[in-house]
Amino acid sequence: MASSTDTARQVVIVVYPGVQSLDATGPLEVFAGAQQLIRAGLSGGRSYEITIVSRDGKPLRSSSGLTLVPNGSLRTAPREIDTLIVAGGPGCEQAAEDEVLIEWIARKSAAARRTAAVCTGAFLLARAGLLDGRRATTHWSAAAELARRYPEVRVDAEPIFLRDGDVWTSAGVTAGMDLALALVEEDLDRDAALTIARHLVLFLRRPGNQSQFSATLAAQEPAREPLREIQRQVVEDVAGEHSVEAMARRAHMSARHFARAFRAETGLTPGRYVERVRLEAARRRLEDTADPIVSVATGCGFGTAETMRRVFLRTLAVAPAEYRRRFHASPQDTRRAA
Repeated sequence: MASSTDTARQVVIVVYPGVQSLDATGPLEVFAGAQQLIRAGLSGGRSYEITIVSRDGKPLRSSSGLTLVPNGSLRTAPREIDTLIVAGGPGCEQAAEDEVLIEWIARKSAAARRTAAVCTGAFLLARAGLLDGRRATTHWSAAAELARRYPEVRVDAEPIFLRDGDVWTSAGVTAGMDLALALVEEDLDRDAALTIARHLVLFLRRPGNQSQFSATLAAQEPAREPLREIQRQVVEDVAGEHSVEAMARRAHMSARHFARAFRAETGLTPGRYVERVRLEAARRRLEDTADPIVSVATGCGFGTAETMRRVFLRTLAVAPAEYRRRFHASPQDTRRAA
């Protein structure tokens, strides 16, 4: 698929019956985009050669019914693998019981520069012992099961992808593309990763420590209408007065009762919910506009730039200015805003 030179980085993506097709094709498109940049002379560095393999190399049915035709089998895979990626999907349970496949993954990972799993592909890495003692993530719906089956793995259901040494894991589907973009940035540079993201019409290249959940998805929908209305008010007027006392008054509850009810029905404290909504709004402003950081902080309800900075550092481990530098869609506007 890419240059066949001896110096090409060999990227091998492992699939199996019941695989989620996007868990394989998403990273494939990212690395193919990187190879196109290299071939066109728009990015330096070693080229990529991407190969999709399955146990026997025969066509297989994905979880959506799409038939995938691998490039080869485990036996015909490249001898020297630079990047080994294991896709996820409903078929992972059966694949994890395939001793030949698991032994192959363990052996090839030991010799590869880095290994990655997309979504529930983490179960195969865990089965191979590659996640023992490491932090790892997977799709939020499978995180508890991964932790139960493999207590040696330090499962974190929050990030969209994680790196622990030379092993990377990610949440589901599109998060695999974010992980692949991070791998390309490590190999090439930030500009190459952003160019690929724009070409694939991705909204942005998300940082790994970004949550799998938006603030509105992370909070369960309350059963009671007054609490649902409070949630809507926060989202629609992010810079408004949303102290516990103010929200309780609007819900016609005492502050203490409101705080308890909100947490019981949403899984988040009122303050945590408001902070997440404001953080999301600020991220969008930093990504999409050249507004000064002070204006973003005020417009998103943080009050001061320093308050917003503390929330960014605590939640995303990056300051707002650095977040904008990394993830703004227009580098020219980013420089002007700085």
